[in-house]
Amino acid sequence: MKLTVFAATGGIGRRIVDLALDAGHEVTAVARNPRDLPAAVRAVRADLSAADPAALESAVAGADAVLSGLGWRSRSDAGIAVKGTGAIVAAMRTTGVRRVVVVSASPVATVASPGRPSPPKYDPGDGFVVRTVLAPFMKSLLRKPYQDLALMEDVLRDSGLEWTVVRPPRLLNKPVTGRYRVAYGHNVRHGMSIGRADVAHLMLRTVDDPDSVRQTVGVAY
Repeated sequence: MKLTVFAATGGIGRRIVDLALDAGHEVTAVARNPRDLPAAVRAVRADLSAADPAALESAVAGADAVLSGLGWRSRSDAGIAVKGTGAIVAAMRTTGVRRVVVVSASPVATVASPGRPSPPKYDPGDGFVVRTVLAPFMKSLLRKPYQDLALMEDVLRDSGLEWTVVRPPRLLNKPVTGRYRVAYGHNVRHGMSIGRADVAHLMLRTVDDPDSVRQTVGVAY
């Protein structure tokens, strides 16, 4: 397949690139600073915090699917998920590319947004400790990043594209295992963590999964 990967040098994006190349896919990698990407990819430089959709059209044109690992690295990235995803969606519409898989976060399941003003108080997959301690703490600590991701999900729901949102819990730096649990429409029951490489593995696997289209997908060990 021809794949375009956004935020291709990030923690999840780079792992998507590596796994996609290992699987024999043709990869276009979009990053703010693409100089460290493998020589086998077609590299495109773009700052998604202020991206012009027209500048992204050449990166997505002809792709079978788009995958995005876009998210916050620091406070200077405020709003990057919704801004960058909006530009990606606009470029996809212009070029006729339909399939997009993005990463979000499991606490976003209960974060309100204009497109989803009354989310559930608790996600069905969250256990007692997550509901009462971890989720409230993390949403307080990372309120702005999670709000950004919730707005990003609104953009996708309104896009008309064949989108999938992958919502992992705490991310780890571990080698890919391919052994993880998946839940459609809610978080994984008692799921506490997942390796970034396994999130990338699931995102690639999800591209061809019709059951995941216009769905949120929880993933965890």
